[in-house]
Amino acid sequence: MREAAFVKQRLEKWEAFDAMLSQKNRVDPDQLSAHFVEVTDDLAYANTYYPNSNTTRYLNNLASRVHQKIYQNKREDRNRLITFWREELPLLFYQARKPLLYSFIIFSLAVLVGATSAAHDETFVRLILGDAYVNMTLDNIAQGDPMRVYKDSKQVDMFFAITFNNIRVSFYAFAAGILLSIGSGFILLQNGIMLGAFQYFFHEQGLLFESALTIWIHGTIEIASIIIAGGAGLTMGNSILFPGTYPRMLSFQRGARRGAKMVIGLVPLFIAAGFLESFVTRLTDLPTVAKLAIIGSSAFVVVYYFVIYPQKIAKHAKLLQD
Repeated sequence: MREAAFVKQRLEKWEAFDAMLSQKNRVDPDQLSAHFVEVTDDLAYANTYYPNSNTTRYLNNLASRVHQKIYQNKREDRNRLITFWREELPLLFYQARKPLLYSFIIFSLAVLVGATSAAHDETFVRLILGDAYVNMTLDNIAQGDPMRVYKDSKQVDMFFAITFNNIRVSFYAFAAGILLSIGSGFILLQNGIMLGAFQYFFHEQGLLFESALTIWIHGTIEIASIIIAGGAGLTMGNSILFPGTYPRMLSFQRGARRGAKMVIGLVPLFIAAGFLESFVTRLTDLPTVAKLAIIGSSAFVVVYYFVIYPQKIAKHAKLLQD
């Protein structure tokens, strides 16, 4: 589309939005958030096809103003927390859908690398998981209780230790994004390779299905947390690498703020994964149907809230403009 046609098609809405921002009266932050999605989409389009034009500079300024207005006018009442989880956070995940997809791809490829390496090198599993863990697991298998490792600690102590560890790993995956996204990519590779080697080890022992039924009770949420935290790290790192029309420092600040909110959004997942691993995974005698139900419901919650629901929120926000 020619720039003149693009401007003609969108100018009326931009001007109306510009006039709304110029009002001294308080503007509804939910309405601002809805406008912000459309403005940033227009800015992305203009930055792609007319990178050095006045249109791009105008939209960049408009997006900056709307961003500032949102945080000046955001609600601080009792509904603020509800609004954050119901609208603001899903919109952030929608805007970060590409980094989240890249994070998933990197992690999935790393799992394949880990499993393939373990299949072709008998020493690889010990190199990745350590001799102590492998020997302990082999002893547990010989004693007829391959998942015994999840039963050795007290539930409450295990819950706090695991929850803290999940927070630590996810925070590292996010914070490492400051290394131009390379750090987050490395942590995703590291954890993916470990998972691939881990699962192949049980496959080699003829226990892949049994181990997956047990491990993925908590692993579904735990792995999702790592992937999402990695996506938050890529969001921050890419804001440094690709600032667009923003000054690099401003772009980094925006990317870091978005990524940090995404990690905050993982808090319920940290708690749920820690609870499941500490109190449920150890119940290895649970019926297969019950295990599949837990794994399936966990996967549904993750996919719905972090993938499907953000698309619905973003679509609804755009419809408010039309």
